Amino acid sequence: MDLQTRKLELIQEFLKVQSEDVISRLEKILRKENLKNDNKDFKPMTIEEFNSRIDKSMEDSASGRLIESSELKAKIDKWN
Repeated sequence: MDLQTRKLELIQEFLKVQSEDVISRLEKILRKENLKNDNKDFKPMTIEEFNSRIDKSMEDSASGRLIESSELKAKIDKWN
């Protein structure tokens, strides 16, 4: 049986579930697995990349390319 067929069968079984506790446990498992998968793709930056970012940030600061945290927060609040 291929993966697509297995997924469809799982969905059909899931739709039959009437217990909120079972659904909560399944959600917890899925969240945990998704976090694992997200962490697999994580690759830490090299020391060279880290130092380059620091240098760029220092240049931005010296050139006045900054934004106050309060101004940034106000912009974010407008996103909603």
